[in-house]
Amino acid sequence: MIENYIPIFLMAACAAAFGLFMGKVNELLGPKRHVDDKFTTYESGMDPIRTARERFSVKYYLVAVLFIIFDIEIVFMYPWAVTFRELGLQGFIVMFVFVFILLVGFYYVWRKGALEWD
Repeated sequence: MIENYIPIFLMAACAAAFGLFMGKVNELLGPKRHVDDKFTTYESGMDPIRTARERFSVKYYLVAVLFIIFDIEIVFMYPWAVTFRELGLQGFIVMFVFVFILLVGFYYVWRKGALEWD
């Protein structure tokens, strides 16, 4: 049984060896100019104005979580759309309930003002 996996292990070993080889070639042949400006926080030439530890508004994270929640619905709707004819009326009713619950949640979030960018 393990002999079926030998080509996969061989391919992984070749990929790792190639990665290490190319890294060493780059280390040996690449440019070696060490400039202090390269190691600053921003390489664009702009001086940092504020600290990198700045606090973000909770609204930013709330919108991100809401986007994930309402975007994941597509993951559930796509298989339903593909098998729509085979599922029949029962599948339609189940998806209708799912979308209805999603719309109730969206309405709640909207009424709470979570989507406002003040």
